[in-house]
Amino acid sequence: MRRLTAVVVFLTLVPATAVVAADLDDLLERGQEASYSAEQIISCDTPDGERDALVRIDQQGGELRVSSSVTDDIEVTAGAGGWALTRGDGVVAEANVDRGEAEANPLYTVEDEGAVEYLGRAAMAYLLIRDGEPRAELVIDDETGAIVEVVTLTIDDEVYCERRFVSLDPAAPEIAEKGPDAEKTPPTLVETSSLPEVVSGFELLDQYEDEDGVRFAYYSDGFFSFALFETPNAVLLPEAVEVEFESGSYRRAFTAGQVTYVWETRNSGMALVGDLPPDLHESVLSEMPRPEDPGLFRRWWRALFG
Repeated sequence: MRRLTAVVVFLTLVPATAVVAADLDDLLERGQEASYSAEQIISCDTPDGERDALVRIDQQGGELRVSSSVTDDIEVTAGAGGWALTRGDGVVAEANVDRGEAEANPLYTVEDEGAVEYLGRAAMAYLLIRDGEPRAELVIDDETGAIVEVVTLTIDDEVYCERRFVSLDPAAPEIAEKGPDAEKTPPTLVETSSLPEVVSGFELLDQYEDEDGVRFAYYSDGFFSFALFETPNAVLLPEAVEVEFESGSYRRAFTAGQVTYVWETRNSGMALVGDLPPDLHESVLSEMPRPEDPGLFRRWWRALFG
């Protein structure tokens, strides 16, 4: 499942902005359309140790391209309502995500923490609060609207991840067009789903199925997000650790800025990929299809043809 593995690496390097509260939407709207180049350090303190990465960001006219020091030949391009991940000159996977309608009672409130200076530039600081608890601190550049620093917090008010720009060029970057071999059949929007519509405050926005039979659903609570993949075969996750929750056994791996869980059900391989702080993992997984032994025949079949 190399193609799925590629999606797992970079799907959530950029904080999600779908279905955000009105005040948060106002804050992010300028940044989504801004043009700039930047280098960003991502540093996370996970239950499995420190995870760090340096990424380059180029954004122009709503299109965002992120390349990482993790690997040289994979890029993700994202804009308002969609993303595409490429390897070399070809599109590996792409999809549009329906932002949906604003919630009547948004989960997040925004507190203005005043003017600051970041990288020698004027900026504003904000605190995001969910269910009465601080969950993220944002610093937004005044000129471009870019989020130059994001600190995400656990429920115990401890730092989980920090994303911070170490350079920012407000000039419009040159973003290369897709190569001639980049065309690929887009995934099909799934109109009905057996998945829950809401999971621990995360709303199911869209679900797709691609030409290889891989289904993936996208959830967001307005700031944090995750994707749930369902595949015909077991999902391999190198260098993962075994984790036991009340809902079952999972394999888990952290990278800078995101976590991946994989498991098997009777009929499918499953993978959950998101930027969720650790205190949200168990409650989200408990409402998803639970781990189940697929049986000897299915294991044999997957070993031969997976």
